[in-house]
Amino acid sequence: MSMVEKVFLGSLLKADYLLQDTVVVPEQLESTRHKDLMRKMVELNRAGKSVDLISLTTLPDLDSYGGISYLSELLSFADLGKFEGMEKLILEQWKEREKRNILTVAAMNDWEIARIVTELDNINQLKMVDHTPIQQALSTIYEAPWEDQVIQNSVTTGIKKLDKVTGGFQNGEVTILAARPSMGKTDVMLHFAKMTGWAGCLPLVFSLEMPERLITSRLMASTGGFNRARMRDPKNLLDQSQKDKWSDVIGDLDATQIQIFDGAGQSIAEIRAKTRKMINQFPNRKPILFIDYLTLIQTCQIYGGNSHLQVSEISKSLKTMAKDFNCPVICLSQLNRSVESRADKRPMMSDIRESGSVEQDADVILFLFRESYYDKETNNHSLEIIISKNRNGPVGSINVNYNQNTGKIEDQKETSVTVA
Repeated sequence: MSMVEKVFLGSLLKADYLLQDTVVVPEQLESTRHKDLMRKMVELNRAGKSVDLISLTTLPDLDSYGGISYLSELLSFADLGKFEGMEKLILEQWKEREKRNILTVAAMNDWEIARIVTELDNINQLKMVDHTPIQQALSTIYEAPWEDQVIQNSVTTGIKKLDKVTGGFQNGEVTILAARPSMGKTDVMLHFAKMTGWAGCLPLVFSLEMPERLITSRLMASTGGFNRARMRDPKNLLDQSQKDKWSDVIGDLDATQIQIFDGAGQSIAEIRAKTRKMINQFPNRKPILFIDYLTLIQTCQIYGGNSHLQVSEISKSLKTMAKDFNCPVICLSQLNRSVESRADKRPMMSDIRESGSVEQDADVILFLFRESYYDKETNNHSLEIIISKNRNGPVGSINVNYNQNTGKIEDQKETSVTVA
């Protein structure tokens, strides 16, 4: 029997929460015994029963699954670190078997080439789990008329005027935050991460460019109001009052529960796996994903260097991920240099690198603009957040106070929302 399937089933026995999450369905396993066993595990899991070695030994038809000795053997193969890899292999092997079946049937029935190509394509694009029995669908809404709807669909951005226009970050939606370098993208992202963390969410920061050390230092500076230049050597450069404040700032940031992943070249699959792990580790907090930044995400294929296709794959995957985890996803993006050559340097949709698919897939697109970046003489030191696309409401722009020395972002007192 396939070693891959043994590791897969052993891992399910060891950590039954994976049953809710796996993209593999029993029919995709090769061994009949393994199919039956996984069907049984899914059935027990749906009924709210725990699925482990002990609960399975009480089954009346235990022998049909190989008895206690075989189940113990499976458990010894468990390897949670390899679980995602095994899922992939099982699906690849299943697809190969399906393709061979199609070619056999096609040869017997003399299918036209076009039909064979379509059938093979369907396998490659198959959505793995799209079946919901009505019993399961109804059981989830059974108590609805008597229950308070506590599930919040949105979470604050930490900027009042932005909440007013966008309704906050929505579950299942993708927000793109785009700007030229040095406009304050990372500071705005970290502001969002802190504020959503303090509001009770679980901010997951995937930083593909900046190491954790720098992110932590920036969070400390903006929260404590410390000048960034002094953060290089806190012992010698911070004054006594700042040192006295240090542990309070650490306590405040600790409460955000921000999780930082700073590996370069992370792929969507890795981001998904890490998110899934965090959801199980913090079951009482809603995840919210921050990715810095879009074109640094690794794609499955190289696409012969065609960056347009790579960006399309990433932007579709971001949307799928937001829907699958039913949480907000905020992804940063660089802008083309074309901004620099215009008289009005406020960014537009076409300035997003390979913008077509991003524009289509994103639910909200925010641009950042600082007049003071281009005009050193100006008195206007605010940061303008331009809402260029907004699926739930109007577009327009708002201003916030931005302290470049500390990275701190604050609401402006006067009402400066211009809504188009």
